Amino acid sequence: MFNLFKKKNVRGIDLQNLPSHIGIIMDGNGRWAKKHNLPRSLGHKAGADALKKIATYCDKIGIKALTVYAFSTENWKRPKDEVDALMKLLSDYLANAKRDLGGKNIVIKAIGDLSVLSEKMQKQIIETEDFTKNNTGTVLNIAINYGGRGEILNAVKQIVKSGISAENVNEEAIEKYLYTANLPDLDFIIRPSGEMRLSNFLLWQSAYAELWFNNVLWPDFNEKHLKAAIIEFQNRNRRFGGV
Repeated sequence: MFNLFKKKNVRGIDLQNLPSHIGIIMDGNGRWAKKHNLPRSLGHKAGADALKKIATYCDKIGIKALTVYAFSTENWKRPKDEVDALMKLLSDYLANAKRDLGGKNIVIKAIGDLSVLSEKMQKQIIETEDFTKNNTGTVLNIAINYGGRGEILNAVKQIVKSGISAENVNEEAIEKYLYTANLPDLDFIIRPSGEMRLSNFLLWQSAYAELWFNNVLWPDFNEKHLKAAIIEFQNRNRRFGGV
């Protein structure tokens, strides 16, 4: 990895101009399964395999943080058997990621309202986070039972509980209580599958993030697609509201 950083670019990617924090809305698992005449659960399994590849590649090229939308607060509305399968898959993914991705120096965290998850899932999250907390590579945030509006609402509630006066509430105070506190600013949001919306994902953090959409379904999303996205990011003129 250190030899890699001595180079200016890797296959067209400028390593001096990487997005520090990438968010990915992992969309299209169900449509991928339907396309291949498979159960939706196998679509989610293929999506989990894609995440492992993408997280590994992000760590390889030096992305500081990667936040992925795994399960939203709205996903509870799905059929119970699909929700149960998703929860089991997430639990298994965390267990495997502790060994596989943790062994690759990736820091693994879960963000969202985790209090409603099963005790088994909460225990698995604690074990995985503890196992990888001393790693120094990419921070992989897995958003579970996450909603952007809920995150902001929770931050406001924490500010009120802390006793901060209205006069002292500013952007820094709010960011301190977001799930992504202490991480680099979000630079880039990627959404595959052809949909073009944020779907309640990282609403506060996305204020000046670049957006990139394409039609590939998430299980088919690979390093080639991520490279193309990053190259486009590097060719954009980011003015942050300036001229």
